Amino acid sequence: MTENNLIDDLENDDDLEDDDQEGSPDSRSSRGRSRGAAPRGRRYRRVKICNFCVDRVESIDYKDIDTLNRYVSNRGKILPRRQTGACAKHQRAVANAVKRARHVALLPFSGKHTLD
Repeated sequence: MTENNLIDDLENDDDLEDDDQEGSPDSRSSRGRSRGAAPRGRRYRRVKICNFCVDRVESIDYKDIDTLNRYVSNRGKILPRRQTGACAKHQRAVANAVKRARHVALLPFSGKHTLD
């Protein structure tokens, strides 16, 4: 066999291997998505700044219901840091203040109750 034939054979073998990989979930075209799924775009996430650090708050008072309501969902759950933007230190303090406010009945344990 000549050199050209050997090169052609090697290129054909590489093409066959590429064909085998196209159906696998590791191939670049599918990226693990199911067929028909829309590709996800990259979203720009705004950097959130802790309001307590900006205002230089020393302690979070459990009796300050207006402030605590910003960190509680309408269902009564404490919102996570990624939604509130609070730093870890102040998020822990907010969680403790919300729990104390619930215990003394300043905040409800669950969301608003409606009678329909």
